[in-house]
Amino acid sequence: MRICGVELKGAEAFISLVGYDKEAFNVPECRKHTFTVNDAASQEVIREFQFAFAKLMEDYKVEEVVIIEREQKGKLAGSAISFKLEAAIQLGSLPVTLLKATTIREQLKRNPPQVDYEVLGLKRFQIPAFEAAYALQNGRIYGKL
Repeated sequence: MRICGVELKGAEAFISLVGYDKEAFNVPECRKHTFTVNDAASQEVIREFQFAFAKLMEDYKVEEVVIIEREQKGKLAGSAISFKLEAAIQLGSLPVTLLKATTIREQLKRNPPQVDYEVLGLKRFQIPAFEAAYALQNGRIYGKL
C-alpha cells in the first residue's frame, strides 16, 4: 500500500510518499515534493493544482492521502488558502484521511521510524508529511487507526 502524506502551510503543499510492501516500509523517489499556488483567488489555478496533484498520485499509484489537520481558529489556525488546497485534494478520487498532530505523535512514539531522514533522501520540509504517512501506515497495520 502506498500513502501520500501532505502538510499544508500557507499556499504550499509539501508531500512525501510512503509505501509498505512485504512487511517493509519504503520511500519511493518522487518527481515533485512541493506544490505552490500563486493566485488562490483564481479558479483556474486551483483546478491546475488539483489536476497536477491527482496526476502525480495516479503516476505513483498512491492508494490513499493523509493530510495533517490544521486548527480552524485561534493563534495556530491554518490559512484560508491551505483549506482551499485541502478541499481540492479531498474532491479527488482517492480516499483522504485527516490526522491530528497529537495522533501522529502517539503513533510515532509507539513505533518510531528506525531510519535517518537524510538516508531516505527526504528534505527537511518533507519530514512532517512523511511522519503523517508513516503514522497512518502504522495505525492501519497495528489496528490503531
